[in-house]
Amino acid sequence: VQLQASGGGLVQAGGSLRLSCAASVLPFSRYAMAWFRQAPGKEREFVAVISQGGGTTKYADSVKDRFTISRDGAKNTGYLQMNSLKPEDTAVYYCALSSRLIVPTSSNLYIYWGQGTLVTVSS
Repeated sequence: VQLQASGGGLVQAGGSLRLSCAASVLPFSRYAMAWFRQAPGKEREFVAVISQGGGTTKYADSVKDRFTISRDGAKNTGYLQMNSLKPEDTAVYYCALSSRLIVPTSSNLYIYWGQGTLVTVSS
């Protein structure tokens, strides 16, 4: 099983980035997909999750109305569209998969993890 996260980079505050997470696990539709992030010196935190069918999403309060999570089953790929980025969004972003049906927000319930992609937002 492999998750390949990409799309990170350096962006100015107020800018946008789209992260991608390509999964080799099949069937992709069996898994809820989430994004977590970890800033320097801080613990990993939940960002967003999307259900197996894509009909349910949850967001951390800090990113609500700015970030959008989505998935494309045909491509086995998930996305995180990040708009109105702030310096406090700077972190390594990880995608993860869970077989739970409850769109979990706890990292303990995720069994597959990508390698992370760095997002840096300058002020």
